[in-house]
Amino acid sequence: MSQPLADRIRPDDISLVCGQKHILGEGKPLRNIIERGDIPNMIFYGPSGIGKTTIARIIASKTNKRLHRLNGTTASTKDIKEIVDELDTMLAPNGVLLYLDEIQYFNKRQQQSLLQYMENGKITLIASTTENPYFYVYSAILSRATVFEFKPIGAEEVLPVIERGFKTLGEEYSVEIEVSDEVKLKIAKGCGGDARKALNSVENCFLASKTENGKCVITLETALALSQKSSMRYDKDGDEHYDIVSAYQKSMRGSDPQAALHYLARLLEAGDLPSACRRLLVCANEDVGLAYPQIIPIVKAAVDTALEVGLPEARIPLADAVILVATSPKSNSGANAIDMALADVRSGKIGPIPRQLQNKHYDGDEVQNKGQHYLYPHSFNNHWVAQQYLPDVLLGSEYYTYGENKIEQAAKQYWDKIKK
Repeated sequence: MSQPLADRIRPDDISLVCGQKHILGEGKPLRNIIERGDIPNMIFYGPSGIGKTTIARIIASKTNKRLHRLNGTTASTKDIKEIVDELDTMLAPNGVLLYLDEIQYFNKRQQQSLLQYMENGKITLIASTTENPYFYVYSAILSRATVFEFKPIGAEEVLPVIERGFKTLGEEYSVEIEVSDEVKLKIAKGCGGDARKALNSVENCFLASKTENGKCVITLETALALSQKSSMRYDKDGDEHYDIVSAYQKSMRGSDPQAALHYLARLLEAGDLPSACRRLLVCANEDVGLAYPQIIPIVKAAVDTALEVGLPEARIPLADAVILVATSPKSNSGANAIDMALADVRSGKIGPIPRQLQNKHYDGDEVQNKGQHYLYPHSFNNHWVAQQYLPDVLLGSEYYTYGENKIEQAAKQYWDKIKK
């Protein structure tokens, strides 16, 4: 059959939609809106294959408005104009329900062209996007719409969809399909919360299996061969990428090597070696820092090795470095210090450099006390002498505070003894 299984069994009622209980469960906001039938402008946000289009279609079937569907990747301003031309005519006496998929691909002008009609209620917009709408959707559209976030579907929630898919195929082809719970669970776990992907695997497994004497047996080997390689969603320019790299660095900062290795594995499985290396270097400097300063060249060497050997071997030096960073003592004293110094500089609090630090050895006629007067620290006991280094306007400023770790506290004790 030419039509994909996912489309053939697309739910036409909320009760058949899997997942999204946080917005579609009994008494939840979106369900109440749908059941009331008075549909506002809405934006559905979430990854693909989790029910955004299905819900939009169910909503459309419950309204008396003329339905139009557009996709932001292919639609043009001309398409919008044709919809607008139908308003207040016999074609759309009650207005238009516009389902706009991938709204993030509409430019600002295209989005703005909808505003007037959204405002007067002649166009009800249901838009969907896989990208964060607060970054990609024009603010005036957002102010006129309610955003609902759709989440990936859990494996247990996908299982009924998979069973329904096999049942439908059995009825369509008049065969008995024998499929174990283990196979169903493998498909459910391999789809990454994407019901469409799960049904594609169901259909592929059926088509790749032999039917003998009216029975088709779906084996685990077939499911392993045809199910998606990974349940992970990943787009180097999408929200999932930033969520993973954020969790990766925060797990190292939080001294959890198990979680840090998990997120490293997700980055490597997606082939994103640069992000894995970059965040590792940042974390070694920002979060371990002066608590174990020797870690910086160690991690740099591991990253250089990983980039030189490439995947899959790169996983080994990176894993070593990630474990080292996660289990090392932590100090952000250096990061805090430079941020405070930058804040002063950016606010214009700088002042002239003290004369003894300037890179010149002559004075103009206006200088009464001629001479640089620089004191060379190595000429004094313990290689230190008190003199002014900060500009006058910053005297007394403290950017760096010793961290509560062994290395920094040892340095503090040393300099307290010398400087007093």
